[in-house]
Amino acid sequence: MIKVLHVLGGLNLGGAETMVMNLYRAIDKSKIQFGFIIHLQDKQAYEDEIMALGGEIYRFPAFNGINIINQKKIWNNFFQEHKEYTILHSHVRSYASLYIPIAKKNGIQTIIHSHSTSNGKGISAKVKDVMQYPLRYQADYLFACSQDAGKWLFGNKACQKSNFRVFANSIDAEKFDFCITKRNEIRRKLEISDKFVMGHVGRMTKPKNHIFLLKVFLELTKIRSDAILLLVGDGELRSLIEKEICDLEIKNKVIVVGNKLNTQDYYQAMDVFVFPSLWEGLGIVGIEAQNSGLPCIISENIPKEIDLHEGLIEVLNLSDGVEKWAKVVSESASCCRHGRREATRRAGYDIEENAILLEQFYTSITERR
Repeated sequence: MIKVLHVLGGLNLGGAETMVMNLYRAIDKSKIQFGFIIHLQDKQAYEDEIMALGGEIYRFPAFNGINIINQKKIWNNFFQEHKEYTILHSHVRSYASLYIPIAKKNGIQTIIHSHSTSNGKGISAKVKDVMQYPLRYQADYLFACSQDAGKWLFGNKACQKSNFRVFANSIDAEKFDFCITKRNEIRRKLEISDKFVMGHVGRMTKPKNHIFLLKVFLELTKIRSDAILLLVGDGELRSLIEKEICDLEIKNKVIVVGNKLNTQDYYQAMDVFVFPSLWEGLGIVGIEAQNSGLPCIISENIPKEIDLHEGLIEVLNLSDGVEKWAKVVSESASCCRHGRREATRRAGYDIEENAILLEQFYTSITERR
């Protein structure tokens, strides 16, 4: 059996975490088994499922910039004690340049996986930019969820080399297909059966641009009195976002349901999906939304690979202003909604096919080793 060690910040409902879990569920676990190194100490959303699937979870202290010596010792000791792992697949980039050389010294094949196109702004972002630069030379294989994500982290030259590949984020296309029964059930549960529902799924973090989203919705309420905003997700900015909801006096029209393991059900309840991110590596929620048959209004910062070419995507610039966004949202709902799972599969985002590809890749590099 091949044992692969995935490195993540945590195991909650973020994009990279969800992608890895989708693959973990689908991969042949009689041939491939996963272990997880995470950097959060509290109980994680996917923890119980991982243990049930036979995986292992190891908690490491977060890198803080001054614990370099201790981190190197922890990583080296881990590889010395856990020789069963032959592949390291890192979805953390901020300090991966510290532990990837240690993994290689211990004879482990290394993969660095880019899931973003920005570190944001400020001193912390600049430090991350510097620390992640060596990754393009250190890791054996360079993965990215889109061409944009690859070019941002590794540079144009590295993306032309044989060890680079775009590995598409994947979803269970059948699970996210449109279901009228589930739509009616969720809308009844939320008491929004007769409402026009503008929806968003995403962690409450800066890149997702929730404040702009709320302002778009405020304008939408001036056009449609029956409008409701449905927010699925949680994160460090939740209290700030909830305060903004109160300040804009739209609390009675906004439903915040937090993290949900059954996000596919909440897409069914929506009429339009709005995705105004400041940056995205790919934006897998946009694939999920289109698979569910939802019209999607997205920002110019979402990579073009997200489009399933089913006529469901409309791109707006954030500089267009909230009034234009609201107008487009109000005009976007479809009266003949249906799922697009075949389009998802044609575009290469179906989990079953990609799990097989990843299994083949892990096997090939293990044999090469």
